[in-house]
Amino acid sequence: MTKPVVKSSVPTQDQVLVPETLLKKRKSQEKARAERSSAIEKRKADNKKKREVLFKRAESYVKEYRDAEREKIRLARVSRQQGTLFVDETPKLVFVIRIKGINKIAPKPRKILQLLRLLQINNGVFIKLTKATQEMLTIVNPYIAYGYPNLKTVRELIYKRGYGKVDKQRIALTDNQIIEDTLGKYGIVGVEDLIHEIFTVGPNFKQAANFLWPFKLSNPTGGFRTRKFKHYIEGGDLGNREENINALVRQMN
Repeated sequence: MTKPVVKSSVPTQDQVLVPETLLKKRKSQEKARAERSSAIEKRKADNKKKREVLFKRAESYVKEYRDAEREKIRLARVSRQQGTLFVDETPKLVFVIRIKGINKIAPKPRKILQLLRLLQINNGVFIKLTKATQEMLTIVNPYIAYGYPNLKTVRELIYKRGYGKVDKQRIALTDNQIIEDTLGKYGIVGVEDLIHEIFTVGPNFKQAANFLWPFKLSNPTGGFRTRKFKHYIEGGDLGNREENINALVRQMN
């Protein structure tokens, strides 16, 4: 006669009941993981679309710069053939560098340097050249060097020394998202958009220039040419260098 099987009252490992709170926690964690992975995939897709748009914009900018340069060469060639003088349009963009300190500065030039955000030696800013800004530059002429930057200079400054002003903080431009979050409402969503707006002095130049933190440059390689109290055309360093500002920026960048 076989003995009856007696079931154990102690549950096995497979029979352990999981508390309801733990089940809910697991479900919420799984849901959160699914939402995170979905958000990551969506962000990747959005970033891919943004990269494509930015790439097309960059290509259009390159074409625009190239066409403008070719047109300038064509007009100069036509002028030579006709025996006339070709005069290029007045530059709209100026890059200003402060090269002297605060000693013995009168209140008015000191205030203008503050308005231009040139608070320290070797600080540099982009400025739109108008009658008003030209008068300001004339007043602070003994303390600055400035001129007309080319595309290469603008691009190198922004890529190498560019910082943005975000919530009054100096933030490195390591991601296009930083630019888009601040200037996206003006159609500026990437570094190439920012370079284009600055170089062409576009309709949103003021917002783009104010977004850029003043550039902190180094002392020029080999130092300045002479003591900083003579004008550039007299063999010194002060004042308008016109296109020669590009060589100085390269030495200081």
